[in-house]
Amino acid sequence: MSKTVLFFPGQASQYVGMAKDLYESSDEVRRLYELASDEMSMDIARLSFEGPAEELKRTRFTQPAILLHSLAILRILGEDVPDFDYAAGHSLGEYGALAVTGALSFEDAIRAVAKRAALMEEACVKNPGTMAATMGLTPEQVKKICDEASSVGIVVPANFNSDGQIVISGEIAAVQKAAELARAAGAKRAMMLQVGGAFHSPLMDSAHHGLEEYLRNIRISQPTRPVIANVTGEPATQPEQIRTLLVSQVTAPVRWAQTMAFLRQAGVTRIYEIGPGKVLTGLARREMRPEESINLDTLADITSLVPAR
Repeated sequence: MSKTVLFFPGQASQYVGMAKDLYESSDEVRRLYELASDEMSMDIARLSFEGPAEELKRTRFTQPAILLHSLAILRILGEDVPDFDYAAGHSLGEYGALAVTGALSFEDAIRAVAKRAALMEEACVKNPGTMAATMGLTPEQVKKICDEASSVGIVVPANFNSDGQIVISGEIAAVQKAAELARAAGAKRAMMLQVGGAFHSPLMDSAHHGLEEYLRNIRISQPTRPVIANVTGEPATQPEQIRTLLVSQVTAPVRWAQTMAFLRQAGVTRIYEIGPGKVLTGLARREMRPEESINLDTLADITSLVPAR
């Protein structure tokens, strides 16, 4: 039998103007933005809708903005959220997956991501770093390259996005060295990324500890559907397991390729990406080859899915 997954995008999917139409169409959506703005002591709605883009790209702001966009779509859909068998999100997107399955309330997901984003930006300032994308190498090759480049500083695999696309993360000199080694090893590409820091690496250790303390007081329930965890690429269904994985996720690599492989083997043939952009459905079309993939980003997308609206 055909199965369905709901995907939730992560950082770098943001754009100026995101979710403005959703905000204008729903009192419930406006309340979510008000809660986030109070939590962050700034107007996240205005920044999301008007920019500037450089400010919206800051980790402290972009993570809550993307989550709010995803939650806004879910709020407007209400009972018309598509039936699904699994949920998964890329890095911060995992909080959207936990919200749609009831493991986190929408309000607690917003609070947790606002805290996570602030902690991660603080870690970026404390331990400057960067990331680079490699294409055309195996995980084993990338791991070996990172080990070799570690002679000049910390560098590790951070995102296993697909079989041939792996992002590395760490101290600037070490990432630059690893990118050079990747090109020498025959990588199709080894490109430095314009990011605020070394996400999913040991340089995020202070954020790891801060989030661990914060999440102790957040209620996590058993999800109504399995959430595929970034850290393992496998289902997480128990509250304390989920809590532990959310903390580990900050410094551990995102195993998105493993997530897609699990879903493909589980019989998933339909994908809905809920939030800004089409990054995850783009990866899935190449790796999972679903029969159907649908992006829900704008109010028009929702109306197309649910014509009665």
